[in-house]
Amino acid sequence: MGSFSIWHWIIVLAIVLLLFGRGKIPELMGDVAKGIKSFKKGMSDEDDNESQTATNAQPTVTKTVDHKADEVK
Repeated sequence: MGSFSIWHWIIVLAIVLLLFGRGKIPELMGDVAKGIKSFKKGMSDEDDNESQTATNAQPTVTKTVDHKADEVK
């Protein structure tokens, strides 16, 4: 009762293939892999930017912009 037999898994696999199709699953996994790669690249870029900022040791200049709302007549 605690585990599924091979027939249960075959039926589940058949339903998944019917819902998503044969070509959709590899496409979905490829998209997941691209997302993971871009996440890792973004994290390494962030680490590179932090190390460059620490080595330059220049003060950061922030600019402020005053905004005046248009008068309604």
